[in-house]
Amino acid sequence: MQEYYYTYYESPVGLMKIAGTESYITELSFIDHQAQLEHGIPGVSEVLHQCTEQLIEFFQGRRKSFNIPIHQDGTEFQQNVWNELLQVPFGKTISYMDLAKRLGNPKVIRAAASTNGKNKIAIIVPCHRVIGTDKSLVGYSGGMQRKKWLLQHEFRMAHGIQTLF
Repeated sequence: MQEYYYTYYESPVGLMKIAGTESYITELSFIDHQAQLEHGIPGVSEVLHQCTEQLIEFFQGRRKSFNIPIHQDGTEFQQNVWNELLQVPFGKTISYMDLAKRLGNPKVIRAAASTNGKNKIAIIVPCHRVIGTDKSLVGYSGGMQRKKWLLQHEFRMAHGIQTLF
């Protein structure tokens, strides 16, 4: 059994939990309540340290992609959704319908949206880059203010655009 490590990082959009093993990241999530904090002895593996460093670079506008090994359990369909999200470029967005079409079936739009919401590795698996078909901000488990901030940050870094929404 692999050792489990976790640490916290105070990002510009709030406290984040980084968790994983010696080999990969399993969670990158926002902490909004004391009850979400781990009770135990935190530890930092090399991959958690690398993740923290790459997050710092991302928030400073010096990193547009991550090269951290990640893993999250899920069905084949969920893995396909998360893999598609990894293909959405920095500074770009897609709609839930686009996501379903990329998966090969526009009828799976609700299942794709549901899976998007179950993503446990925020920012690295960029579920914040999925918006409504009408270009509106819709659903984000990290909160709409964070989604808006992340998208504006990426657009500003990628295109020099000051306001997206």
